[in-house]
Amino acid sequence: MIATDREQAVRRAAAAGLFYPADPEELRTAIERLLANSSFKPGVGRIRALIAPHAGYVYSGPVAAEAFAALRAEKHGFTRVVVIGPAHRMPVRGIAVPSVRAFATPLGNVPVDIAAIEEIAVMPFVVVQDEPHADEHALEVELPFLQAVFGSIAIVPLLVGSATPQDVARVLSRLWDDDALVVVSSDLSHYLRYDDARRRDSATAGAIERLDEAAIGFDDACGALPIRGLLIEAKHRGLSIERLDLRNSGDTAGDRNRVVGYGAWVMRSGSFPFAPARA
Repeated sequence: MIATDREQAVRRAAAAGLFYPADPEELRTAIERLLANSSFKPGVGRIRALIAPHAGYVYSGPVAAEAFAALRAEKHGFTRVVVIGPAHRMPVRGIAVPSVRAFATPLGNVPVDIAAIEEIAVMPFVVVQDEPHADEHALEVELPFLQAVFGSIAIVPLLVGSATPQDVARVLSRLWDDDALVVVSSDLSHYLRYDDARRRDSATAGAIERLDEAAIGFDDACGALPIRGLLIEAKHRGLSIERLDLRNSGDTAGDRNRVVGYGAWVMRSGSFPFAPARA
């Protein structure tokens, strides 16, 4: 069970003023501008998952906005979002979930689905640990976009450390019912020259779109493990995947000597219900 003495705790907004604006109105304006400038076109089937980058908004915001604009434009009906990404700041043994009741952003508090946390906390590779979440940006930068899309919605924040892709898939299988959206937070290649990054990221995008989880390594995406776990579970559920954008920081706001790659995808189901979760 989540400790009762932490029931009122709120995880502070660690990335505000660094990765995105700290002023609420400036942040709201920035997100609306990014969403309005997207090139979203309607797809076939219900969106069930997104892959979106997590760098500073000036760099990756236009790419992330493609995924969130698609989500906002279509009917969703979700009651919670599983937000999963890599642990950058400190080592994690397994998959870390928080004990706090909410994550703060300048747009307000985002409630944590405590019941969902308690459900997966019994899994042997899941640890209840607030420290990895405290200064981590990978999940936080997605939250203002989710607030713009949903207003208020509960989240299940998952930071992946020394887990396996199969562990990630098992957690997603437990959480991913018909009311849940999955958002995987990951950038692609890091600090390559522009042309080299384009080649590397194109190969990674191809692997993602083939649902070829074994072809994706840590040099291809910082969130390789969350992506691989998503692909395993998506294949089990028969989801389709659509690329919305593939660029790098040399295309958005940086020089082309050392770039970071960004991609945006949506996964969709058809008209049939999801396959039942595996035990």
